[in-house]
Amino acid sequence: MKNTALSHIHESLGAKMVPFAGYNMPVSYEGVNAEHEIVRSGVGVFDVSHMGEFLISGENALALIQKVTSNDASVLEIGKAQYSCLPNNDGGIVDDLIVYKMKENQYLLVVNASNIEKDWNWISSFNDLGVEMKNLSDDYSLLAIQGPKAVEAMQSLTSIDLSAIKYYHFEVADFAGIDHVIISATGYTGSGGFEIYCKNTDVEQVWNKVFEAGKAFGIKPVGLAARDTLRLEMGFCLYGNDINDTTSPLEAGLGWITKFTKDFTNSENLKAQKEAGVSRKLVGFELTERGIPRHDYEIVDADGTKIGIVTSGTMALSVGKAIGMGYVKTEFSAVDSEIFILIRDKKIAAKVVKMPFYNK
Repeated sequence: MKNTALSHIHESLGAKMVPFAGYNMPVSYEGVNAEHEIVRSGVGVFDVSHMGEFLISGENALALIQKVTSNDASVLEIGKAQYSCLPNNDGGIVDDLIVYKMKENQYLLVVNASNIEKDWNWISSFNDLGVEMKNLSDDYSLLAIQGPKAVEAMQSLTSIDLSAIKYYHFEVADFAGIDHVIISATGYTGSGGFEIYCKNTDVEQVWNKVFEAGKAFGIKPVGLAARDTLRLEMGFCLYGNDINDTTSPLEAGLGWITKFTKDFTNSENLKAQKEAGVSRKLVGFELTERGIPRHDYEIVDADGTKIGIVTSGTMALSVGKAIGMGYVKTEFSAVDSEIFILIRDKKIAAKVVKMPFYNK
């Protein structure tokens, strides 16, 4: 079990620690509901240093990225980030990731913790272009400072104007007394804020200064449990739950990051799938009867015939309803379609709704 550079701090704060993707991670401090609410209304900090970072450099760096990712990275400018995925050869997804354009011919790929080795091997297998690849995952930490008060609370820690960084843009600047920190207006919560990338040797100083600066704004540490409920309210996919090696990006509603203006891994088959239409779709739904949907519960029609599977579910604090995501046969995917979730062998009524579930 690996620790992040901050694991000892989480333990000293009384966090409930759990194994996650091979790391010892804080799942909660004072409870998921309180932590969820602090991000929606104020500012909270997640240690997500278990995420992976690959630096891709050289004159053919873009060509390699274009070959292995579904989105069109050629539109990126320095200081801009892009959500994308790595398609496999079988119609599924190796991983989803964020691509940052750091400099001309240099990109940072941020991948999921559980897939670091898998992604590295996958991308490397396509690198016949002499592209330099560095796995920085063990040397860098990542803090997600999220919530509507994040800009105001963190402004004193940097010389740049945080409010000027647009969504999915970033700056490399001073932060919390450390030079050359990546300050990225990205996140997984839907409540605004930043993700801060720095070296492991600097992250404790950054953490301490973030909490000093945020004290007047009621800043609190937040664990992985609230990260999951926050992302689900936004309809954001979680790799391993809502997308995996067997789910097509088109089935998962990720057609917007699947650009057929270029050739990429398995693009011909995915293009044919788009033209033919998919047989199942990932949908959002809310229960209209009492109950809470959970991962792998069956979705059935009015006759009790299985039509799909729940991939994520929770009682959504910000909307006051039991919500979930799951794959259903395409004919049941239209908004307001009636579906049923099997909970302890009982059919619980639900309806398909438009995502995100939460709108600030």
